[in-house]
Amino acid sequence: MKTFSKTWTAEVLRNPPLIAPARQFMYPQRVTGEEDAMHRGALQLLVQPSTGGTFLATCALGFRDKSLPSGVFACPAPDDMLAVAGGYAYLVNTTVPERCVHLPLRPVTRIVSAVDEGLLLLAGFHTVAAVGATGLLWETAKLSWEGVTLSEIRDGRLLGEGWNMQTNREVPFSVDLRTGEHEGGGFT
Repeated sequence: MKTFSKTWTAEVLRNPPLIAPARQFMYPQRVTGEEDAMHRGALQLLVQPSTGGTFLATCALGFRDKSLPSGVFACPAPDDMLAVAGGYAYLVNTTVPERCVHLPLRPVTRIVSAVDEGLLLLAGFHTVAAVGATGLLWETAKLSWEGVTLSEIRDGRLLGEGWNMQTNREVPFSVDLRTGEHEGGGFT
């Protein structure tokens, strides 16, 4: 499986470090409605950027549901890191960790590296979003009433299925990876 090249390393910590680095960042940074986000728990990362040194990134869990992804992913931009904590996605420039974008897709249910296309794809319950070398590029319109399944990438298109509530069946969709425009899907 192909992955993006990266200029940083990150270690997922089971416990806070005994001696914390001087630079520490908490994500999300004061988002309305997320005042109690840290009470749900957090993903803690010890990150070493290409510029040297280390910093501690504390990423609030979106949800405690174990079926939602948590982890660290390389991005199309080598200095960028995607930290996913209980379905919440944080796009962090590791050389300037103050510049973190809390991605609007909540929760993220699946992450797919489309290296040949230069995209990191994030699926949610209703839509799919794409992160490129310049950040969040697009998010589709609704593809499903509840649940998006990603199948494959072929000829510049993402193929998958979305559930249609009225017919109670999965309906195929196709997303143009350049624009995020889609055909089909279960949301009508």
